[in-house]
Amino acid sequence: MEKIILASASPRRKELMTMAGLVFDVIVSDCEENISYEGPEDMVKKLSLLKARDVADKICKTETEPHLVIGADTIVFFQNEILGKPKNEEDAFRMLKAMSGNTHTVYTGVIIIDTASDRTNTFYEETKVEFYDVTDEEIRNYISTGDPMDKAGSYGVQGRGCFLVKRIEGDYFTVVGLPIAHLLKELSKMGIN
Repeated sequence: MEKIILASASPRRKELMTMAGLVFDVIVSDCEENISYEGPEDMVKKLSLLKARDVADKICKTETEPHLVIGADTIVFFQNEILGKPKNEEDAFRMLKAMSGNTHTVYTGVIIIDTASDRTNTFYEETKVEFYDVTDEEIRNYISTGDPMDKAGSYGVQGRGCFLVKRIEGDYFTVVGLPIAHLLKELSKMGIN
């Protein structure tokens, strides 16, 4: 059976794959994430491919046994702006203040690369998230926890950022960073249980 490799340092993705019963190793990509793209769907698919391809190429140089490399990327899209991880606390405040009382869309792109055949399987999911109206003080208190600083859109729905979320339309796990049910269906098609 092919070994599964997660090409991501995200603790949330590792947790979801473990929760789903997958046995895997982690190899983190160190490639530059500079791409051209057309829209958020295209961006997450291309970034997940870039990271997974980098890891797959490293594996192919050192090992002959087949691997399935899984790459993923998540972004928040709001008012025609892609919101990635915040640069600093003020950037986090800007994002959260803008999204307060509004709805945004979270996109997660996923790719599976089979190193034996170089076959790829790419998909993405999108989920709408509506925020409560929150005060500046609530936003500053949340930022002071440090939780927003490594997350797209400056919040984590699965942690302290849950107080922001009024409603979710779509796959919750897409917002966490990996649409795990969809991933399991795709792996099943490839013979992985």
